[in-house]
Amino acid sequence: MFIWKKVLPFLLIVPLLLASFLSPASATEKEHTNPLPSPSVSAQSAILIEAESGDAVYGKDCDLPLPMASTTKIMTALVALEKGAPDQKITVDPSAVGVEGSSVYLSEGEVLTLEQLLYALLLESANDAAVAIAVGISGSVEAFAAEMNLMAQSLGLKNTHFQNPHGLDDEEHYTTARELATITRRAMEHSLFCDIVSTRKATIPHADNSNVRLLVNHNKLLRSYEGCIGVKTGFTKRSGRCLVSAAKRDGVTLIAVTLNAPSDWSDHAALLDYGFSKYESVLLCDAEEYLFPLPVVGGVEEYVMVGTAEPLRITLPREHGAILSTVEIDRFLYAPVLGRGTVGRVIFRCDRNGDGNVEVLAEVPLTAYYTVERQPAKKNLWQWLLSLLGF
Repeated sequence: MFIWKKVLPFLLIVPLLLASFLSPASATEKEHTNPLPSPSVSAQSAILIEAESGDAVYGKDCDLPLPMASTTKIMTALVALEKGAPDQKITVDPSAVGVEGSSVYLSEGEVLTLEQLLYALLLESANDAAVAIAVGISGSVEAFAAEMNLMAQSLGLKNTHFQNPHGLDDEEHYTTARELATITRRAMEHSLFCDIVSTRKATIPHADNSNVRLLVNHNKLLRSYEGCIGVKTGFTKRSGRCLVSAAKRDGVTLIAVTLNAPSDWSDHAALLDYGFSKYESVLLCDAEEYLFPLPVVGGVEEYVMVGTAEPLRITLPREHGAILSTVEIDRFLYAPVLGRGTVGRVIFRCDRNGDGNVEVLAEVPLTAYYTVERQPAKKNLWQWLLSLLGF
């Protein structure tokens, strides 16, 4: 029994150590689903991206600079969220009253929070709310537009320029479908933005405090397309119909953009269906996978159990190659070992697109599941004699 207690941990760990130093091991098998054919869309320019990676799934003249109407307000919201606070009080400036186009009829001097104005901006596409936010955050429309352009530069955008926060026509106000998708992807990192654009109806206070303003989201895909979670409509005579949408199914999130699209609702349904037929969410590992005992030198325990602490998922094209995993960890640890401390990692690799190019997908830490203290040092003869004498 004593021999097996000594040897068993080493026997169990050998296969995993071999995986570390010899070759990766296959981690996953999958079923292939035939993707839908590439859709035909009415839009002058369009793109579909997978939100996690930013990969383009479909494109049609997606780098052509075009006016984008009220989809501008996605960037307005992004700048406001990164420069202000949701509970920030904003007093409506006179310049925000009576702005052309969509409005929630703000009154000079009324006070609303940034969050309330963002609901008006993104649900009712209120141009007066856009100006109120711009002046409240930056002091003027011009200064806020400068902040929008700085944000565009920070995102690496080359064919985007803003003149205002609402999207009313201007020759120097434009973007591309690809770059608008990039802006949306960044905005969706903010949970409040996601909450707002997925809301169908909301209310905010009225200036006279005796009533409320009802806000209704103009994005009818929220009601007609399964899994839709946003994002924003837009229209002027010059720009035509513009639409940014996002949808999530079975762990996969897609973002679609169309500019100047006469049949934008059907365009987006076709684009999103196409994307969901091409991508899937894959569980690379679950919690407490890759579980094995790792020897500990000089510890009160001879080994410690090691494994993954959290599950890890990733979105991949359905036609991806086999997923390979490699365990990287020392053959043993020295005591003391800290519980939940990282002691190694599992690296996952895959040919994402079936083109023979194997790349690193992700890595997950291997952690010790509990603490192993150092074995107390044995006393030599002199120390033993002193202890007998009470020293």
